[in-house]
Amino acid sequence: MINKQNLWFVTLFSLILILGIYYVSIDDEVESVLKADDNSIKEIIEIDESDVLVALEVESDEEKQALMEEYQNILLNAESSVQEKNTAYENLQKLNNSKASESKIKKLIKDEFNLNAFVKIDDNSISVVIASKEHNNELANKIIRSIQNLYQEEKYITVKFNA
Repeated sequence: MINKQNLWFVTLFSLILILGIYYVSIDDEVESVLKADDNSIKEIIEIDESDVLVALEVESDEEKQALMEEYQNILLNAESSVQEKNTAYENLQKLNNSKASESKIKKLIKDEFNLNAFVKIDDNSISVVIASKEHNNELANKIIRSIQNLYQEEKYITVKFNA
């Protein structure tokens, strides 16, 4: 059975091989454009706010998926102790609860403020990234109060506007 380390090695090696072949096969004309001065080529790349949110979502989902796999491996491992299995199960439940809370907060922000947001919950802190070029302190305070109203205990809530 192929393990993750071997899979990563084969994937990265294949990528390097493909890029090497591509570089060798580039025309001279394209190569001269790639090596041109920055003054001769002025290209503005605009990044949409939703692209940043999608990237944050994907990164967060990958982290959570890795943690879930780790906890599930502990649960399914016959050599794991009962205490390890209980801890893994509790952590898996916490992870699922935080995912549910994150989606609940996203929905709240979308419904109340009509804004797209990325939400990440780590224990007692909640980080919110809003897809908006306008940085508005009053809006941030309203969002913080709305989120805090969902919880009985005090949470450390940060709101960042993505420019």
